[in-house]
Amino acid sequence: MLQSLKIENIAIIEHAELELSGGFNVLTGETGAGKSIIIDSINAVLGERTSRELIRTGTDSAKVTAVFSEVGYAACDALESIGVNPSEDGCLVVQRSISADGKNVCRINGEPVTVSMLRTVGRALINIHGQHDSQALLNSDNHYRYLDSLAGNGALLEEYRQAYHKLLNLNKELKSISMDEAEKARRLDILDFQIKELEAAQIVPGEWERLAEKKNIYVNGEKIVRLLTEAYVAINGTDEDLGAVQRTEKAARALQKAADYYEGAGDISEKVLSLAYDLAEYSADINDLISGFEVDGREIDEIETRLDLLYKLSGKYGSTEEEMLDFLQKARQEARSIELSDERVTFLKAEISRTEDETAALAERLSGSRKEAGQRFSQAVCAELEFLDMPNVAFEIKYEKTGFSETGYDEIEFLISANVGEQPKPLSKIASGGELSRIMLAIKNVLSDKDNVDTLIFDEIDTGVSGRAAQKVALKLAEVSRWRQVICVTHLAQLAAQADNHLKISKSVEGDKTFTRVTALDHEGRKMELARIIGGLEITELQLKSAEEMLENRG
Repeated sequence: MLQSLKIENIAIIEHAELELSGGFNVLTGETGAGKSIIIDSINAVLGERTSRELIRTGTDSAKVTAVFSEVGYAACDALESIGVNPSEDGCLVVQRSISADGKNVCRINGEPVTVSMLRTVGRALINIHGQHDSQALLNSDNHYRYLDSLAGNGALLEEYRQAYHKLLNLNKELKSISMDEAEKARRLDILDFQIKELEAAQIVPGEWERLAEKKNIYVNGEKIVRLLTEAYVAINGTDEDLGAVQRTEKAARALQKAADYYEGAGDISEKVLSLAYDLAEYSADINDLISGFEVDGREIDEIETRLDLLYKLSGKYGSTEEEMLDFLQKARQEARSIELSDERVTFLKAEISRTEDETAALAERLSGSRKEAGQRFSQAVCAELEFLDMPNVAFEIKYEKTGFSETGYDEIEFLISANVGEQPKPLSKIASGGELSRIMLAIKNVLSDKDNVDTLIFDEIDTGVSGRAAQKVALKLAEVSRWRQVICVTHLAQLAAQADNHLKISKSVEGDKTFTRVTALDHEGRKMELARIIGGLEITELQLKSAEEMLENRG
C-alpha cells in the first residue's frame, strides 16, 4: 500500500507530505486547493506521462517520492521483470525528479530506472480511477475488455491474435504475388533484361575505384614523367651541374679531410657518405620508375569504356558495385518467385483456408467464453447497482457477430434501463453522470478479484451523485477498503465521513506566492470539514451537529 507521499515544487505545492493508512483514505478541500495536483503527482511518480509545465514557477526541478509497504506479489513480479528487488521489510521507495530541461531521473530503492520501467512497476502498485473511466465506459469498443477480464481470457485472446495476424500476413502475401499471365510475362521480361545486363557487366566490388585511380595516372602521365625526371636530375645531376649525390659525396670527402685535424668530423663524414649512397639508390629507383612508365592508349580507351558502363549501370541499379550486385540478387529472387508463384499460390490458399478455420475456432471459443462470463457479469453488476440505490436497473449485453478483427468477431455493447418499463439502451444514450459513476464503481467491484493491485485511487468518481445514492457509494467504497487500500478525492460529506484517515487540502497566499498544504484531521477537524462541505460559506451549529452524527454513525 501507499504509506507516504512527498511532493516538492509541483505546481502550487512547494512542499507537502501525506501520511496514508490502510483502509479508507479521503482527500477533501475547496475547489482549486490542489487535490488534482496530488493526483498528478502520484501519476508522475508512477511513471505516467507528465510535463515540465508541472514544475512550480521559479524553480528548476520538481520531485515526488512515494513509499510503499507490504508490496504485493503483482508488484514483486513487475520489479523482478526489471531486475529490482524490494527491501527485506517489503518496503519500496519510488522517486521521480523532473527538470525544466525535460530530463527525468527515476529511482526505485535508490537504483536508477527508466520512465518505462517505472511505469511497469507503477501500474502494479496503484490503479487510479477517475471521471475519464466513466467516459471510457460510454465507448462500446472497450466493453469486451470487461468480459475478458472477468473470464480470464488473456491467453486465449493472445492466441487468437496470433492466428489473426498470421491470416492477415498470408492474405497480404497472396495478394502481392497474384497477377494475371500477361502481367507476369511483362514483369519477367523486365527482370530478364535487368539480370542479363548486370550479369554481362561482371561487376566486381572495388573495381570502379581502382579503374578511376588508374585512369587518373594515365591522364596525368606527361606530368608524372616530368616530375620524376625533375626529381632524378635534382638527385643525380647533369653534365653541366652537380646533383645531390655528387654534392653529398663532395661534402663527405671534405669532412674526411677535416677529420685529419679534428677528430669529431670523422663520425659525421661517415653519416654523410652513407646518405650519398642512399641518394644514389633513390636515384636508381626513380630512373626505374621513369623507364617503366608507359601509357597504352588502347588501355586508356578500355578503362574509359568500362567506367562509362559502370556509370550507366549505377544510374539504374545503385550508386555502388555492392548496391548493383544486391539489385541483381533481388531481381533473380523475384524472377524465381514469379516462376514459382503458381506453386506458392496453391500453398498459400491451402494455408489461408487452414488458418481461417483455426482463427474461426479461436474466435468461437472467445465468443463463448465472453457470453458465459457476460451472464455472471450482468447479474453481479445488477446486484451491485441495487446496493448503490439503482434497484430497478436492467443491465444487458448485446452481442453481434462481425468479421474477424483484432479482438475476435464479437461486437459487444452494454445496454441499460434505469427505470421500470423502459427498454435497455446504450449507456451513451441513457445514463446520467451520477448513474455512470455508480455503474463504473459496480463494475470495478465485480472485477476486483481479477485485479492484484493493492491500492485503488478514486478521483471524484462520485460526480453527479448525492443524497441516498451518495451514502450507498460511500458504504461500498468503505467495503472495498476492507481488503484494499482506498484513496478517494471527494466533495461529498457522506464519503468523507466513512474514511479511516481524512486529509484536508488547503490553499493560501503568502506574499506573492500561492501555497498548498495537506493536513491530517483529528475528530474535531473532521467535524469542521464535514460541516464546511455540507454548508458552504458559514458553518452553523446545526451543520456541526449533522457532521458529528455522520461521524458517529459511520459504517
